[in-house]
Formats: sequence, structure tokens, C-alpha cells
Amino acid sequence: MTERLAAILGCAGEELTEPEQVLFRETRPVGLILFSRNCRSPEQVRRLTDSWREAVGTDDGLVLIDQEGGRVRRLGPPHWRPPPAAAEFGRLAAGDSGLAAELARLNAQLIAADLRPLGVNVDCIPVLDVPAPGAHDVIGDRAFAADPDLVAALGHATCDGLEAGGVLPVIKHIPGHGRAEIDSHEALPIVTADREDLDRLDFAPFRSLSDAPLAMTAHVVFTTLDRNRPATTSPDVIGLIRDDIGFGGLLMTDDLSMNALPGDMRDRTLAARAAGCDVALHCNGDADEMASVAEHAGPLDKAGRQRLDAALGRLSEPEFLHVPAAVSRIDEALDRAERGGPS
Repeated sequence: MTERLAAILGCAGEELTEPEQVLFRETRPVGLILFSRNCRSPEQVRRLTDSWREAVGTDDGLVLIDQEGGRVRRLGPPHWRPPPAAAEFGRLAAGDSGLAAELARLNAQLIAADLRPLGVNVDCIPVLDVPAPGAHDVIGDRAFAADPDLVAALGHATCDGLEAGGVLPVIKHIPGHGRAEIDSHEALPIVTADREDLDRLDFAPFRSLSDAPLAMTAHVVFTTLDRNRPATTSPDVIGLIRDDIGFGGLLMTDDLSMNALPGDMRDRTLAARAAGCDVALHCNGDADEMASVAEHAGPLDKAGRQRLDAALGRLSEPEFLHVPAAVSRIDEALDRAERGGPS
């Protein structure tokens, strides 16, 4: 079996440059991640994902996007429906938790119906972070609610809906980003909560969804677990994710180009892989940085390959979905909830 690079990389624009094609052809990364800069129209995105698969020489790969809803989405009008933020389903649950879960699943199916024709087979949702009072709003309404049981229920529904639509979910940011008081895109958050509180609140939704196919780490220091290193580069925290939380799927880093991590791209890649992350994720499309990640990530090991194969094995043909009816049902229910009427 030909080796795959233990990395998911971005690209700079709407089509692969010649150097990007060479890099992907020579290194065969596990995946490609798309951002708004890469997405102009359905036809263009499909050409881009097809060209990436052609470069790596296989259909056996992951094409990811962050299509959460609300303020975090890479696809939007006029070609794609903007999904609601996760917190809207949490608010709906205050009146009818069963309906909220049903519509969260339906919303995920709708997202999958947008992604699958583009050649995108992974969406980086659900966010399972439990927001804490005083936390930075980098998570904010990306989270379903402050109740970990409700987060788990809506997270389950979202995973089910994506997989029903033929797209894989990514639970994030494991083991939890909800207490971070600063944005990990800008600096390194440090969480000092005790282990009992972390177990009860932050870790609980991830434990509930530990059978998910894919997960993304948090660039957050948990001082009760490792005083110096963020989860992404901490063998102690990765060990907890595997053994205590029980996550057995493919574990990717959050974006290595975020400012929370110390060192250059070589240092970050080596540290994440040494800690136990299966795959290094690099998002910004910078050619020099991608080359460094590719040089130092190393091949996907046997366990990582098994986890990748298990994830890909969960992809299936989508269930039938009547899109206009589904959109109307979600919009009407959320509108009634916002007005304070019965669901």
C-alpha cells in the first residue's frame, strides 16, 4: 500500500498552482481543506477537488471544509444556503428538545447536500465545546449550549445528519475550548479548572461522542493535565483523549498556523505528531509553510491508516432529502422560537 502523508493541507486559491500540484503528487497528503478563498461556484469547487484527487492519485482521501453555520461558514449566497448558528438549535431546545435535535439533524443533512456534489466529504462540525462564563467569544454561538448533556444530544443529531447525507463529521475542539479566555488564533489560552469540573462539563460531550470518525484538537493548555503544553502537542492530553474520553477515530490537530502554538512550522508539526496526533492540519495555503509541514509530518502510520479506513468506510449514499421542505421547516421553527411562539 502506498504511503500517505500524515497531513491535511490547504491551497492558495480557486485552482491548484503548479507547485501545489507537485507537492500533492509527491507527498500524497491525507486530505485537503477548503476556505472561502477557494470557493467561488459549485462548478469551480468541484474542479478543484477533482484536481486534488487527481494529483494525489486516489479517491481515498478527505476533503474538508468548515461549514458550521452562522458566522463560521466558507460557502454562502448566491450559490449556497447560509446555515443557522449552532446556538439557535440550543435556544430552540429550551422549548422543545426533541424538535431541536430533529432539526439539528435535518440542518446537517442540508449542509451535506451542499457539500457532497462539490467533492467535499468532511465537514468540521459539530463544535462540542461547552462555553463558560467569561470565556472569549471565539466559540460563542458556535456552541450549542452551556449544558453538556444538550451539547451531546445536538452533537449526536448533527453527526447523524451529516452521515445520512454522505459526509463525515469532525468533533471539535477536543477535549474542550469552551473555557478559553483568549482566542487561540491569536495566543495560547490557559485553563486552570480542576479535573472534576473538566470531566463534568468540558469532556462530557466528547466522551458521549467518542465513536465519531474524526476529531480536531484544541490549542489550549489544561494545567491540571500538562502545565506547559497545549492539548495538541501534549502526550498527556492526547493520552487522555484516547484512554479516558475513549476517542478511537482519526485525530487531527487544529490549524498549525494559529498563533497559540510556539515555534516554527517544523517544531509544531513534529511536536503534534510526537504527542500522538494522527494528522497535522495546516490551513492558510502558504507554500513555504506547507512544504515544511510536508517535510516533517511523516507518513500515516498503521494505526492512523486503520482509523482513516474506518472513517472512509462510514461514507455512504445519502438518504433522500426534499431540500425546499427541509429549509422551510427549519426556518419556520427557528423564526417561531425567536418570536417566543410555540414550536
